[in-house]
Amino acid sequence: QVQLVESGGGLVQPGGSLRLSCTASGIVFANYAMGWYRQAPGKQRELVADITSGMRTNYKASVKGRFTISRDNAKNTVYLLMNSLQPEDTAVYYCASYYSGTTLTNPRYWGQGTQVTVSS
Repeated sequence: QVQLVESGGGLVQPGGSLRLSCTASGIVFANYAMGWYRQAPGKQRELVADITSGMRTNYKASVKGRFTISRDNAKNTVYLLMNSLQPEDTAVYYCASYYSGTTLTNPRYWGQGTQVTVSS
C-alpha cells in the first residue's frame, strides 16, 4: 500500500529554519505530483506548496520567498525547506501525493503529519 512518511518537524524560534522530508513508498514516485499542506488549530487545511512531476512549483503567497519545495526522485522524497519562520507558520504539516503528475485534482494520499511550532 501507499505510505507517505514525514519527518523534520519540531520547535524553532522565530526567524529560524527547518527542513521537512517526506518519503513515499508504494507508488512510482517520479510519476506523481507532490505537495505540502498545513493545518493550524481551529483552521482548515491549506496548501503550502506543490511540485509536479515536471518540477513545476507553486506556493502559497505568504510563504513565497521563504519556503522552497523540491524533490529527489532517486530517493522517493519530497522536501520543504522553511526559512524565516514566523509564529503564524505553526501548524501540523502534511505531505500529499496526487492522482497524476499534475496538481489539477485534490491529493489522493496523505501522510500522518509532523508538528512545526514557531515560538520564542
